[in-house]
Amino acid sequence: MKLYETLAADIASQIAQGVIREGEKIPSVRQTSQHHNLSVSTVIRAFLLLESQGVIESRPQSGYFVRRKPTVQASAAGDTAAPTGPADMARGETLDTSEFVLTTLRSINQGSVPLGSPYPDPASFPWARLNQYANSLARRAGQMGMTADLPPGNPELIRQIARRHLENGLPVDAGEIIITTGATEALNLCLQAVAPPGSVIAVESPTYYALLQAIERMRMQVVEIPTDPVTGIDLEALERAIVERGVAACMVMPNFQNPQGYQMSDERKRAMVEMLTRHDVPVIENDVYHELYYGDVHPTSLKNYDTRGLVLHCNSFSKTLSPANRIGWALPGRYRAQVEKLKFLNTLNTPALPQLAIAEYLKNDGYDYHLRKVRKAYAQNASIMAAAVRRFFPSGTLVSTPVGGYLLWVNLPDGIQALELYARAQERGISVGAGNIFATGDAFQHCIRLNYSYPWTPEVEAAVRTLGLLAGELANCAPRQKANL
Repeated sequence: MKLYETLAADIASQIAQGVIREGEKIPSVRQTSQHHNLSVSTVIRAFLLLESQGVIESRPQSGYFVRRKPTVQASAAGDTAAPTGPADMARGETLDTSEFVLTTLRSINQGSVPLGSPYPDPASFPWARLNQYANSLARRAGQMGMTADLPPGNPELIRQIARRHLENGLPVDAGEIIITTGATEALNLCLQAVAPPGSVIAVESPTYYALLQAIERMRMQVVEIPTDPVTGIDLEALERAIVERGVAACMVMPNFQNPQGYQMSDERKRAMVEMLTRHDVPVIENDVYHELYYGDVHPTSLKNYDTRGLVLHCNSFSKTLSPANRIGWALPGRYRAQVEKLKFLNTLNTPALPQLAIAEYLKNDGYDYHLRKVRKAYAQNASIMAAAVRRFFPSGTLVSTPVGGYLLWVNLPDGIQALELYARAQERGISVGAGNIFATGDAFQHCIRLNYSYPWTPEVEAAVRTLGLLAGELANCAPRQKANL
């Protein structure tokens, strides 16, 4: 057994023997690290394993507690489900990204300061107006009857999306648009359409963790391409991978990339599409932050430079209007027929009511006015958050310079492990995005991602100050931690 599995088994045994009872707090990460002479990273993995097994639970600002066992109800046949043991949950040395992200989101729902959230501040959305449209449409649906919109989706919403693209400088054929259940479904459908299992898919490094999960889930191979935090993906390295590794497709985020936040220049976007066209390699473009630019000029997309239908553009309203409605779309180019078929086979349709509510909002309300307010707020928060990190974090900390979106990428000084900072922050009711989840290896284990979409309040400032103090503590004890590793 690996060290973290052995530790998890020991703690589970103590709980089973009643040494630590249900509802009681277990020793903290730091105490456990000291008592067992193990690195903090090892202890964190053990705690995450126990949490995924339902043995313990994290409580913001309190620590970890033994989870109370629910009452087991027998089935009609009198059988009960077999409990999941350590062997069932055993995993490799690589961090289980899905488990880690789910744990982070749960902590946010329980009240943690949401600096690690992948979602924007819910207060920035026009909930009231969208709900008014939805309620009105629901009443009419009850009177007239409303059928689900089969692929490609609601015609009025498709028209509004095509109109929006036209206003932003990208004339599109409305017949190419396919409505999806958020951008995640659009990305998954496009990936299925362009490559079979076993194919090699190129991604930026670091990249959005959901892309890595999608590639793994579809039993494809990933090749990570070095990516500059200012200029974007290394096009020469990408072309070498295409030639040497037989890359079947690429997945990139050229505008306000998650997690680094950069925006590729128009020249590099054009050069990328031209290079991929020469090799006849499709590229799936994740452009969900497209509308959240801070400058005066609307950014272009890879789709602007596509002449062969090789760019599969994916977008959604989840980052600008409503994450709850889960409405996205794809412009799949030459792969449109495959994507539409896969949409029908996978989920049949996208709920009609959210589509109609968003279409009504786009048609009748001030979407541009709403976006201007959001952009202004995010741009101000970006400057404040970056300045606070420079002020409170140890010397040698580097921060990105976002020109859109709502995410700040932070490079910590040597010796500070993101997972260790994550664990100590969780104990104090603060969530952060550990850099480990944005790549398959350990290249970014010294980085964190922070969300600055929320208003800059005394609570948020105190959380950033606390993160800086914790990072300073880790920097001071880095040699001892390395010895434990």
